[in-house]
Amino acid sequence: MANLLDRTVAFTGALRAAGLPVSTAETVDASRALVAVDLLDRESLRAAMAATMCKRPAYRRAFDTLFDLYFPVAYGDGVGTTGDDQAQSPQAQPAPSPAAVGDGDEDVNAMRDQLRDLLLDGSDEDLRRLAREAVRRLGRGETQPGQRSWFAYRVLRRLSPETLLSWLLTRMLDDERGGLAEQVARQTIAERLRVFQEAVESEARRRLAEERGVDKVAQTAVKPLTEQVDFLRASRGDLAELRRQVYPLARRLATRLTARRRLGRAGRLDFRRTVRASLATGGVPMQTVHRPHKPHKPELVVLCDISGSVAGFSHFTLMLTHALREQFSKVRAFAFIDTCDEITGCLRGDDLGDVMARIASEADVVWFDGHSDYGHTFEAFAQRYPDALTPKTSLLVLGDGRNNYRSPALATLKRLVGQVRHAYWLNPEPRSYWGSADSAAPDFALVVDEMVECRNVEQLSEFITRLLPV
Repeated sequence: MANLLDRTVAFTGALRAAGLPVSTAETVDASRALVAVDLLDRESLRAAMAATMCKRPAYRRAFDTLFDLYFPVAYGDGVGTTGDDQAQSPQAQPAPSPAAVGDGDEDVNAMRDQLRDLLLDGSDEDLRRLAREAVRRLGRGETQPGQRSWFAYRVLRRLSPETLLSWLLTRMLDDERGGLAEQVARQTIAERLRVFQEAVESEARRRLAEERGVDKVAQTAVKPLTEQVDFLRASRGDLAELRRQVYPLARRLATRLTARRRLGRAGRLDFRRTVRASLATGGVPMQTVHRPHKPHKPELVVLCDISGSVAGFSHFTLMLTHALREQFSKVRAFAFIDTCDEITGCLRGDDLGDVMARIASEADVVWFDGHSDYGHTFEAFAQRYPDALTPKTSLLVLGDGRNNYRSPALATLKRLVGQVRHAYWLNPEPRSYWGSADSAAPDFALVVDEMVECRNVEQLSEFITRLLPV
């Protein structure tokens, strides 16, 4: 049991390194769960540990990936650790002995036929068992002369499971294509293919961990959580996932700014009610009475850097701005590179792809050479849009503050900040980079209310939480 506890502690460390918040108390709970479940039932063990360590559904994928590394389904070519692996189902064919195994075209074709049948009629466990056998037979390859490793892509390339789609559709639909039936069939096949592909990747990682060490493989096995992906390094898939998190953040930001307005400004003095209340104290106004404050949606002005150096961040901030328009009574958005142009009209569409296309084609954001110039942007904004900022406005600047060694126009920025109620700057670069090379971020930070390091959704969420003082 000591070894199992050590493995549980190591598993907890890997979860924390992957960004999952697992406390010491939850680690203790997971250790207690070990004596409450059948350790030979691997899926029960997985469920028990997930119940004690996994706080949110978004963490489950990372949890499962690391669980398969630290509590593997099998060791080497041996029998799996679950009872199900010891009893083959009718659809699964017995694995040939290692001596009889090859990786020629005949073996690959036979395995493709087996995969095709399992995709049609087999269980998920059958697919996982076949994936383990496929990795054993096809997944070994040379990384460099004299060194070999395990690769999932070698298996998937040889078997090409996605090419079986047409045959499977024909078998499932009896040549009656189209309509809802085909959509359901396609979705079912896609889900089955996903199970097989994930099983192949999991098995390749398991084999690799046996050779290189579990802790080393765990460092690269899990992709960063969506809220921890740096905006400047976000892929297209990451941005699609971030889009689902934008609208809740926009609602929280509007709520926080409204609350600060409500707390920071009392209603007007009600003179008549104050005098009436003073009659009870001999005409001495011991307590003043104010008219009730009527909270309303705040106004917002957004200045967004869309230069190439912050392309991923600007894509996200435009998504955020698009979402904010529904939460504020008035939103005016301005994009800039070395000059600025209003893009509020571009945000009125519902499709974000069309919004991005309109901004790219219609916004006049280049004045001189197309390199970031915050100073000229602030001066152009003050000159062209003098009525944009009011005492009711919150100003949000989104950019890295890299000014290409040009004048920062701090006096102009200070004048703009003086016209608004709040002025915040969200910077996608690490704080340690501020002031390096052509970064004027420290100078800008002295002018605005607060410059915040905002490299991912997690930091943005923390900033929004801090907007309302306790």
